[in-house]
Amino acid sequence: MDVLNLEPKEVFRYFKEMSDIPRPSYKEKAISDYLVAFAKEHQLEYYQDKLFNVIMIKEASVGYEDKPAIILQGHMDMVCETAPDCTKDMDKEGLDLEVEGDFLSAKGTTLGADDGIAVAYALALLSDETLKHPRLEFVCTVSEEVGMDGAREIDCSMLKGKLLLNMDNEKEGQVLASCAGGGTARITFPVSREKSLSGDEVAVEISLLGGRGGHSGDEIDKGRGNASILMGRILRHVATVSDFKLISVTGGSKDNAIPREARVQIALSKANVEAVKKAVATSSEEIALEFAKTDSGLHATCEETEAKFAPFTKEVSDQYMLLLASLPNGIRRMSRDIEGLVETSLNLGINNTEEDKVVIGYSVRSSVGSSYTALVEKLKFICEGMGCKVEMYGEYPAWEFVEGSKFREKLQKVYKDMFGEELKICAIHAGVECGLLSAKIEGLDAISMGPNIYDIHTPDERLSISSAKRGYEFVRKVIEEI
Repeated sequence: MDVLNLEPKEVFRYFKEMSDIPRPSYKEKAISDYLVAFAKEHQLEYYQDKLFNVIMIKEASVGYEDKPAIILQGHMDMVCETAPDCTKDMDKEGLDLEVEGDFLSAKGTTLGADDGIAVAYALALLSDETLKHPRLEFVCTVSEEVGMDGAREIDCSMLKGKLLLNMDNEKEGQVLASCAGGGTARITFPVSREKSLSGDEVAVEISLLGGRGGHSGDEIDKGRGNASILMGRILRHVATVSDFKLISVTGGSKDNAIPREARVQIALSKANVEAVKKAVATSSEEIALEFAKTDSGLHATCEETEAKFAPFTKEVSDQYMLLLASLPNGIRRMSRDIEGLVETSLNLGINNTEEDKVVIGYSVRSSVGSSYTALVEKLKFICEGMGCKVEMYGEYPAWEFVEGSKFREKLQKVYKDMFGEELKICAIHAGVECGLLSAKIEGLDAISMGPNIYDIHTPDERLSISSAKRGYEFVRKVIEEI
């Protein structure tokens, strides 16, 4: 089925138009200009700032002037990940949308339903002349996926709304009422190199492939393998059968996505190549068995290759191995207040080599401020003790639960009337922008909702079409009955 024939037609028309526009984080000008063109076409008051955040305002319908204004909110950027066999340049090319049964996906890439569906919802609502509504204020931010830079810097002074409907959740039938805070750690490990391979040395590339990956907040509790962390384990096994020096390490491209693949090049004696291949094969079998239920495709390979660089010195190589073995990763503590909720975690998402350094990127999260601070301090203690530089970026506050929310009660009533079921009120370990916006807008009553989206931040990302339809009808009804 063609995407343009999906219901609601206006929602999926706008989603298709956005999918034709590349929109990775930090490269949102084209999609931002598309939103401005929409605002002009529909004669809406709009604001576009220097970061390319966009705000649109539609005044209330006749008879709704005294109703409280509603802020609709989402982000325009997306995580750009490709499957191993996909050659698409997501900085320059749009998505190839596919429909299979109830699911919309993108061929070989992430879909960007996180958070493109929110933007499509908002555009459909703003263009619907049959909708009876209070003043609608659409806040669409940039760079949410890399630290919420847009929400941190946006000017909200023109907004009148105190009710915020964030549409950056991925589970139908629930609304979020609080979320974790967090930040991004950038660790720089300095590298010294030999002049070249020695006479009897060859380069070998070890690859760990086939991981499932996923969102470092939503999927951190699924037990999926982090390819960069597992590669450290493989290297430690290799070290039991042969001396070697690292040449390069590569794993992941987003700090908030669990790495699906990792590769290293090492320099070693030609005489030890077969022993290393056997050690890698043994590690591959062990890892595949351990992760059979969560990452059924995980496997390691080993083959001779051309060296990208001269090898690290042996001292630096050993020091990096020690660092990788010492770094924490994954869940650090579960919530003691909400059953099943992760309280504190971190994800080693980026582990890439440049000529004179290795750059490691972490996403660190916690719903408890002191726990977040303690984990960041631990990272710094480990890394600085090994000569690394640690910098924190994009830190954002936790969004704290508000007791007695009238807006939340209204959503619960509308949902029960429409679907005959109770709307679940939840907290999430991932970050949403409600915390930053609540700090900017005094007295803000916020919730976060959205349709079912699966495997976000991976090429397996897919949106339930029927859930998207129900979600849109729900938002529309809330606006009419506020």
